[in-house]
Amino acid sequence: MGHRDVAIGHCRIVSCASGGYAAAMLIVFNKPCNVLCQFTDRSVPPRRTLAEFGLPPDVYAAGRLDFDSEGLLLLTDDGALAHRLTDPRHKEPKTYLAQVEGVIDDAALQRLRDGVTLNDGPTRPAQARAIDAPHWLWPRDPPVRFRKSVPDAWLELTLREGRNRQVRRMTAAVGLPTLRLVRVALGTQRLDGLAPGQWRVV
Repeated sequence: MGHRDVAIGHCRIVSCASGGYAAAMLIVFNKPCNVLCQFTDRSVPPRRTLAEFGLPPDVYAAGRLDFDSEGLLLLTDDGALAHRLTDPRHKEPKTYLAQVEGVIDDAALQRLRDGVTLNDGPTRPAQARAIDAPHWLWPRDPPVRFRKSVPDAWLELTLREGRNRQVRRMTAAVGLPTLRLVRVALGTQRLDGLAPGQWRVV
């Protein structure tokens, strides 16, 4: 089956063996906290999955978002498109809002921008800046547990790689443990008003 690619955020046309054409489906989903990026779970008791959100049949997550993280997750019904979306060679930027414990200073921001060394090697340089608390953001369920004696602050981070729990490990490495993590953009796709559990086809 042949195909031609277009940028993330547009439908991709797939040439079928029959000679016809079918548009690959791409979905932007706002994943709530404590939901798996899959449709089944064999845990006892079972954890929440994508099955409860009325998504179209035959789609699956292109990439992943940690169980305790929130925000933008892409789903598709096309394997080649899923591969392109997750292929590290394409280095699609991923933007996160991170609520962290501690006071953000210039030294911490510069370390994030330069790249920090983790147990699996140095990270690529990231875009990092301190931001005001995003008052448009929905309350997390379950609520974040704060320590009253320790201040908290917000970071915006944009990465071009995707290691396991990378943002959390990066902020911890500069002395700013992550309390809450929300992905708000991937490539050209943004949440744009989707509430937790809502989705749209693009």
